[in-house]
Amino acid sequence: MIETRMNIMKIFFVILYLILTVSGLILMKKGGNSGNLQLENGDISFSINWISAIGFICYICSFLLFTRMVIMFDLSYIMPLTTGIVQIITLIASSVIFKENISRQGIIGACIIIVGLVIMNLKKM
Repeated sequence: MIETRMNIMKIFFVILYLILTVSGLILMKKGGNSGNLQLENGDISFSINWISAIGFICYICSFLLFTRMVIMFDLSYIMPLTTGIVQIITLIASSVIFKENISRQGIIGACIIIVGLVIMNLKKM
């Protein structure tokens, strides 16, 4: 029972991490503003539009969540798994949201990532 709860919590963390990471990337791109840092007369000011700010907050939260996930999982497992999934989701989202073209090389690369994730998760015989 406790092990089942832990596994559900781990899956929840991974899904939340993926959502926050991809949302952060998409919102920062959609906002189109990486921030404006100025130093005038000894005063420092930073400005960013609200869409980019929400994306930035999502990305920071995903980073903080990932630091927790590193403790929960083997790093050699969780890093390639989440990175590969983020790459695939971002590729699809950029095509759907921003109407970016996916090249033949992009499709081949995505397929290689998917095959790699499947091989990585095959149980040892």
